[in-house]
Amino acid sequence: MVLAAMSAAQESSPPSAGDQQHMQHRHAGMEKDMNMPAAPAAQFASGTSWIPASSPQHMWMSTLAGWRLMAHGELFVGYNQQGGPLGAGKLESQNWLMLMQERRLGAATLQVRQMLSAEPLTAPHPGYPELFQTGETYQGHALVNYQHPHDLFSELSALLSVPVSEKVTWLLYGGPAGEPALGPAAFPHRISASENPAAPLGHHTQDSTHISYGVLTSGFVIDRFKIEASAFNGREPDERRYNFDLAPLDSWSARLSVAPGRNWVAQYSYGHLVHPEALEAGNTNRQTASVAYNRPLAAGNWATTLIWGRNFKPATRRAQNSYLLESTLNFARRNYAYTRLELVDKDELFAQALSAASYRIGAYTFGGVRDLVQGSYGQLGLGADVTFYSKPLALDPVYGRDPVSLHVFLRFRPPAMQH
Repeated sequence: MVLAAMSAAQESSPPSAGDQQHMQHRHAGMEKDMNMPAAPAAQFASGTSWIPASSPQHMWMSTLAGWRLMAHGELFVGYNQQGGPLGAGKLESQNWLMLMQERRLGAATLQVRQMLSAEPLTAPHPGYPELFQTGETYQGHALVNYQHPHDLFSELSALLSVPVSEKVTWLLYGGPAGEPALGPAAFPHRISASENPAAPLGHHTQDSTHISYGVLTSGFVIDRFKIEASAFNGREPDERRYNFDLAPLDSWSARLSVAPGRNWVAQYSYGHLVHPEALEAGNTNRQTASVAYNRPLAAGNWATTLIWGRNFKPATRRAQNSYLLESTLNFARRNYAYTRLELVDKDELFAQALSAASYRIGAYTFGGVRDLVQGSYGQLGLGADVTFYSKPLALDPVYGRDPVSLHVFLRFRPPAMQH
């Protein structure tokens, strides 16, 4: 997750709306040294999306010449075996690193972000095997049953937060690579998905715009509400994973978020994406709604997210819906149990995508991780999961009757911050 932009204020004075939205869980000693106020009802995650303020943080942090420097990310290295006749077994690594630099500009707060991924080098060709996954291309053909690697540059952006009054803050966000106000927090940044290396099957109906090459967002935080709108490049990144696929900001979105308490965040968003898929000439209208819940425990944490996403393609008058429930329970400090349950409509499983029938696919993942090392330099965990599927009988000749997929992996990330 991306650490929210933070603001400094004296502990003796009540925090403003800017303080409330940009001050997050800090290391106890750092909070005291930097005169940080208490954490707010929500914190920023990917782009300008929110996650519950009680969500745990994993990062390295320092200060230099008035700047607060932060770094966090995750590295998965493992073996992926997808089941059935179309399944494949591959060694692979999913990974990302987020760097952030932040400082005060008078009453305002500026945060600069760089998110990088080595997946162009660590993903097998044509991508990570994943049954029923669709979206983007490889060598001019639609990717089917594979998850594409993320680009080298996933985010190069800046977020400016300017307090307007005690309960109102103006936000301005943008850059050559970033995330518009559309969808929930992207899956790599959700605590409920933090132990699962695989992308959801509903990624391209929910949060695929988390890498957009050209974004400009403005909005207001009003107490516990946030309303915002974006102009952005809605085209998916191309196959060249090292460059910037800049294009006109001719797509748009709007999002309303609410944080009723430190453990809850909900959002509804709508967006119009111009030519998102390279092999489809039409546009897409996307709606999403989500609820995220986080509960700190005495020796762990419990995070759950519920998401609905819908793509409507005016050219074909076809709608695709996706439903996701994912949850991760951290217990006895070193142990994690997680699940992801999905129902997703897919009309891109075969080459004749524009005329093919739509199929309702279910994917049910259950897994766990055990931290082998927990130290000041990071956390190293060993994990595994298994995924079962439901599908129409018409797909049995292609996918087999009961395919089962497996992951075994090592996971490394920065140490957990103390609440």
